[in-house]
Amino acid sequence: MSLRSGWRKCLNASMLGLTAVFAVATVSVLFFILGYLVYHGGKNVSWNFFTRLPKPVGEPGGGMANAIVGTAKLLFVALLIGAPVGVLSGVYLSEFGGKTLSFFVRYTADLLNGVPSIVIGIFAYAIIVVPARHFSTFAGGFALGIMMIPIILRSTEEFLKAVPSTLREGGMALGVSKWQTVLTLVVPAASSGIIAAVMLAVARIAGETAPLLFTAFSNRYWSPGFNEPVASLPVMIYTYAIGPYPEWHEQAWTAGLVLLGLVVVLNVATRLIFARKMAALR
Repeated sequence: MSLRSGWRKCLNASMLGLTAVFAVATVSVLFFILGYLVYHGGKNVSWNFFTRLPKPVGEPGGGMANAIVGTAKLLFVALLIGAPVGVLSGVYLSEFGGKTLSFFVRYTADLLNGVPSIVIGIFAYAIIVVPARHFSTFAGGFALGIMMIPIILRSTEEFLKAVPSTLREGGMALGVSKWQTVLTLVVPAASSGIIAAVMLAVARIAGETAPLLFTAFSNRYWSPGFNEPVASLPVMIYTYAIGPYPEWHEQAWTAGLVLLGLVVVLNVATRLIFARKMAALR
């Protein structure tokens, strides 16, 4: 009996040690990437990088202000397209959908979430860029918006399901219609989670490059409006990283650091909102 107990303790300690080693390895990879980006790109972070346009090859200085603004414009268009569709679809599945249709929509959303981003880029290219005969901010935002929909849809559905059923029953008992109960009671109760889901979707698409190569393309200057090609940080990183000029490589490292910083901030904010929401539900 003691031998058996000793074997169990040894096995338990071994597995606990392995899980700790792999956990440390996972965290170490993240910190290694962050450290590598800070080492190569941190030295070029300056006010000019955020406020100046790219300089011609051979001229010192310059920045990626056009790409930073372009990324913001693309995410804005993606939000306008993906957030309403994802949130309203999630509300329908949670509160009004039947079994057959809900299963079909969930399955379709899961499939869409697994579609490679380059395929979505080709789709947006075929239905927007080709008929218009030019690249545009709207086409890039449309492609990114499609990628946001399944993430927001599934997260919204789960957060609405987490709202206690007593809240719905109380609204119905007061004579309020179902859609009014959902609109005025259920959705506000899950609003923090829905906002976190939208932020998570934005963090997911912020670094996408392939769809933008087919839709928004790029631009070395300011891009007014939403109907012209526009620069973005992911595409500029790709272009500068494969370029033959050392100054381009330095700018690519700095742009990668800025982009990763944006994604980290969005993910941390999402985690904080998730934590607060879970604490409120408990």
